Amino acid sequence: MARYIGPVCRLCRTEQKKLFLKGARCNSDKCPMNKKRLPPGKAPKARMGKRSEYAVQLREKQTLKRAYGLMEAQFRNAFEKALSMPGKTGENLFILLERRLDNVVFRMHLASSRAQARQLVNHGHIAVNGKRVNIPSFLVKAGEKVSVVEQAKKFDLIKNALQEVGKSGTMPWVEINPDEMSGRLAAYPHRQDITDMADIREQLVVELYSK
Repeated sequence: MARYIGPVCRLCRTEQKKLFLKGARCNSDKCPMNKKRLPPGKAPKARMGKRSEYAVQLREKQTLKRAYGLMEAQFRNAFEKALSMPGKTGENLFILLERRLDNVVFRMHLASSRAQARQLVNHGHIAVNGKRVNIPSFLVKAGEKVSVVEQAKKFDLIKNALQEVGKSGTMPWVEINPDEMSGRLAAYPHRQDITDMADIREQLVVELYSK
């Protein structure tokens, strides 16, 4: 499957929002978004015309998709599944995205970014309920334990990522035991609890795909 291999900071500049794709760098002074740089390809004096309804919806979808590191087919599949679930489609979509194993690993601070978490899962360094799982899109159920396999507990990247637990804590639906390098998805998140995605208007994504 094709994947984006270019500079990820370019994606943040395109959406003009911090997508937190490079871990600790995004919270440092080195983040390009702190310098209020223009989107790629925009001249300094270029006039920004009013966006069409479709353009606004598209940008919202691209922002959400890129924040979670999904390709178009993966994101569309998640939307279709959310659409078939009872309740609000936008909220269901967020729950499905948060339940992805790569995202859960990131939320537990076992990795400094979702891309790094995806690599750990792909290489078989993560287990769910004691069983290795190497599928990043695996949906973790509430109550399931996610842990680092014994051979990977020596990795510096995991140890460094876990230092963030003491600095910023964890999301309310996630429990973490830093000493054991493991955690648990305590419950499915509520939309209002996903604070780092508070400015995402998921209803626009629903409207885009409903056309």
